[in-house]
Amino acid sequence: MNIFRRFSLGKFTLWLTQQQLSESAILAVIAIFVGITSGVGVWLFKKLYDLVYHTVFDGIGTPLGLFHQKQIILRISADLVHWTGFNKIGVALGYIGNGMFIFVPVIGGLVVGLIVHFFIGRERYHGIGGIMEAVSLSGGRLPYKKIPAKTVASALSIGFGASVGPADPSIQVGAYLGSMFGQLLRLSDNRIRTLVASGAAGGIAAAFNAPITGLFFALEIIIGELSINAFGAVALAAVVSSVFTQAISGTQPVFHIPSYAFNSAWELPLYLGLGMLVGLGAAFYIRLHHLTRFVFDKWQAPRWLKPTVAGLAVGLVGFYLPQVFGTGYDTIDKILNGKSLTVTLLISLAFAKLVLTPICISSGFHGGVFAPALFSGAMLGGAYGLIAEQLFPSLNISPPAFAMVGMAATLAGTVHAPITSFILLFEMTHDYRIILPLMFAVNASMFLSWHLQRDSVYTLGLTLKGIRLEQGRNVDVLEAITVKKVMITEIATLRYSDSLKMAVDLLKRTQYHGLPVLNDVDELVGIITLQDINRSQNSDRGMERTVGEICTRELLVVYPDETVSIALRRIRVRDVSQLPVVSRDNQQRLVGLLRSTDISQAYDLALSHRGVNSA
Repeated sequence: MNIFRRFSLGKFTLWLTQQQLSESAILAVIAIFVGITSGVGVWLFKKLYDLVYHTVFDGIGTPLGLFHQKQIILRISADLVHWTGFNKIGVALGYIGNGMFIFVPVIGGLVVGLIVHFFIGRERYHGIGGIMEAVSLSGGRLPYKKIPAKTVASALSIGFGASVGPADPSIQVGAYLGSMFGQLLRLSDNRIRTLVASGAAGGIAAAFNAPITGLFFALEIIIGELSINAFGAVALAAVVSSVFTQAISGTQPVFHIPSYAFNSAWELPLYLGLGMLVGLGAAFYIRLHHLTRFVFDKWQAPRWLKPTVAGLAVGLVGFYLPQVFGTGYDTIDKILNGKSLTVTLLISLAFAKLVLTPICISSGFHGGVFAPALFSGAMLGGAYGLIAEQLFPSLNISPPAFAMVGMAATLAGTVHAPITSFILLFEMTHDYRIILPLMFAVNASMFLSWHLQRDSVYTLGLTLKGIRLEQGRNVDVLEAITVKKVMITEIATLRYSDSLKMAVDLLKRTQYHGLPVLNDVDELVGIITLQDINRSQNSDRGMERTVGEICTRELLVVYPDETVSIALRRIRVRDVSQLPVVSRDNQQRLVGLLRSTDISQAYDLALSHRGVNSA
């Protein structure tokens, strides 16, 4: 690592400097490296958990064949009882056969627990929520030296059949690599945050062969906003990672999606009902994560032992429902391609996955919640579609279509990322016709889940630690600073009677997006923005109009004694870049201006006060 550090900080950085590249070009070059390494890392991770999975289960039959194996064992036992009259022989064979696969996740839990105990230890940054915390509070600095051990632990967890998914570990692989590049090259906090998001985008692009999904996941979840500054580097990393994945594994998406047919507008209310159903399931899933985490944290037992208990739970359920072992991707594929399963089985699988995944994650198994949410959504959607097909035969309903939409709706309700959910399904189907029912279901699921459980499955752990993120910032940190401390008081203003030409000149000089407008007695009457001026140019009089005629009168203001967190929420209401600061005694008396850049400075100030300075 020291050799790599010397190489990185010496030759590579010197080479970039000598090329006289702009800052954005340098970041783009590094983002390409992050994208390539993310793609390679996720590909190796896939190969590793596939190897473990097939090595472990092929000796006793694949999980989907375990049910049939159990029936064979029981039949042999019954035959031996009939032929020999010795009940104990049949019973013993039954116990031996059953125990072979019941205890596979138990063994995996023990191995993973020991790896976590000896090589990983207690983590401050755990899972995707930990990445969000690091981006928000620590400039994206993640303990990248732990990623080999974490990757192996995740591969073993999936390979031994724990009810966890590979998507979140793939995201972590990319994010940790992005943080590693940023730290070794001694980049600024903002650049490291961008590279962490780039790595996360590369990870999910490689996991699902879906670069656009990776882009929006990184912006929506990791950064917390659609940042223009980060967009280019994140998009580049996602594309590069996806190109590598397609070159080595093919262009097909992770699921084989059938063609979709939207037969009637009467289907839309049914999709709305599906969204509400899976929204309830998503809220239950999130709350169960909270409950199981509390139980395992309170349980006074060695940390390495806890995953074995969760493994036993998985094994016992897997005896009857072997589809719950591992990722469940094979079962999703079968549902999407019309394999006939009963409604009872589909609902049982959905419920089992929703319950077992929080148990596995909270106990110490390493893996993700992303793929189990897709699994449960597909099962619930498939069951819902079968019922709707029986109730409304004239609509020619296709249950696989409901399974597809159920996947995206459950994901949106679980991670509170509707854009990512839209894009993921659209990227896998390449069919615009699915957008309308998808919007119905995803919005219904998101609305219901958010009102029942404000935290997503990723932010729940952060909230329990006293961290509430909005737009990638910890709002609780900003509670300690008032607007008065960070607002600017030397403000360029315009008069009500000033010409638009004067307004344009002043906006150009100050490089502001808007300026307060005062009347003749220095009272605040409005604010004029570039949008106001652009709209005015389309009118008959154009630039002949005065500032007072076109300025925005309905103002969103903030008071000096209010906290910056309140101001941040108020800014989000209208998506503006600045707020006039007015006196509480007289709301027309302008005392300052609060800009989005001032909020960023306030955030850095609050972090330094808390001793979380990432410098």
